[in-house]
Amino acid sequence: MAKSAAPPPPALLRNPVQWLAFGFGSGLSPVAPGTVGTLAAVPLFLLVDAALASTAFPLLWYTLFVLATAVAGVWICERASQQLQVHDHPGIVWDEFVGYWITMWAMPAGWMWVVIGFVVFRVYDIAKPWPIGALDRKVAGGFGIMIDDIVAGIMACITVHIALWLMAVG
Repeated sequence: MAKSAAPPPPALLRNPVQWLAFGFGSGLSPVAPGTVGTLAAVPLFLLVDAALASTAFPLLWYTLFVLATAVAGVWICERASQQLQVHDHPGIVWDEFVGYWITMWAMPAGWMWVVIGFVVFRVYDIAKPWPIGALDRKVAGGFGIMIDDIVAGIMACITVHIALWLMAVG
């Protein structure tokens, strides 16, 4: 399958797999669909974070949520890619959703951290330092669509947690 920049017609969003893969329509943005998709992931993060805050083990439940959405994302991205007959269409942004949610693992509450997580994740996702870029180029299928954003999310999460630690000890 070839990589294409042409956005799919909005009618594809009537397909539940495409609707999820295209981030509830956010991936249809003609400009920076990955950034718009990540932005669309923010309110969902806030909703899930608020819902889990009152549970006995919020970090455990958040971790399970992220793992479930990542595993589901491999299938969602694979099916969407097959249906479009295009590998990693720019409008497929479910991977950005999951990457951002990974970034936000165990972050302190507050808008500052939501924004910092967003920016740091986007920097890693756009710049694609090693190993992100290598994974993006070499791994195919739904797993290939997801893995570079999963690793970008992990690297962004670690980066922000190091910054938090440095702030605490400094």
